[in-house]
Amino acid sequence: MSEPSARNCQEAIARLREFGYAFNEAGQLRKIDKISGEPGEEPYEFKISDNQAKNQEHYEQLANQIPEIIYELLEKNGLKRTYIPKGVPIEHSTFVFSQPQPLSQSKKLLVLIHGSGYVLAGQWARRLIINNSLDHGTQLPYIQRAQKLGYDILVTNTNDTTRMIKGKRTPIKGLENSMTHAAYVWEHIIMPSQPKSVAIVAHSFGGAVSRALTEKYTKFFKEKVYAIALTDGTVGHPPAGCQKYFLDVTCNWVSSNEPLDTDLTQGDVAENITCVSAGHPEHEWTSYSAIESVFKFLEKKYEQHVKAKQVV
Repeated sequence: MSEPSARNCQEAIARLREFGYAFNEAGQLRKIDKISGEPGEEPYEFKISDNQAKNQEHYEQLANQIPEIIYELLEKNGLKRTYIPKGVPIEHSTFVFSQPQPLSQSKKLLVLIHGSGYVLAGQWARRLIINNSLDHGTQLPYIQRAQKLGYDILVTNTNDTTRMIKGKRTPIKGLENSMTHAAYVWEHIIMPSQPKSVAIVAHSFGGAVSRALTEKYTKFFKEKVYAIALTDGTVGHPPAGCQKYFLDVTCNWVSSNEPLDTDLTQGDVAENITCVSAGHPEHEWTSYSAIESVFKFLEKKYEQHVKAKQVV
């Protein structure tokens, strides 16, 4: 049975040390040197046994300690938690992160949406966090770049959908899945904050979430959301009710051996989402690999959005 998630960052760090690992100053997970007691040079080793099930269990136990470390890093970078849904005990709720908290009339708001699976707020890919570094696998590089460019930020947490209540794993009411989580955040946090403009960066299944939000809140999107940047996003066809708009604001950086930004759009651009190479052939790497191009896209779309508003 997997080791439960740590309750806070200090507990997570202590548990990682029990596994024999710690993050070094470069954000790389390394085996602890037995002499110095500090992170050494050896990276994470998946194989600890000839039993594949034991190897995977060990990986999951270690990975369960990652979220609280990321949460503290988000807070150290100026983001704060908002607990949702409103009006329920904290222990029965989940949370998102934002800067500022609460959001209010953001000039530019960047919304980050991770993919499906085990990743939680602030993460793009657990495998990259564990095997490469925090910069490779977390959303921190996006957050720090956005801060420098004057964005307010909201980090979603769409996979955190259950809580242990009276010893039973129970869905969080109204936030039972990634779609309902995202819709709640949009209705109860983003829209009431009356942002002037909004951009989305979404990875993998976050693309499907972004598409669903566009369909559900089309009027708001057409008025406020000027860019949807997907990294290997699962999105399918553009929404029928707002196809032209969605195609105009969306670009998908897909996994590919081709150089970054190579046009990979399939079919007529009037009917299909613009796709370009993320500059890396592996799905998990696309957010990290495409960051420079993604922000160029966001800033270009923002300039176009501002000019269009001035004309009106």
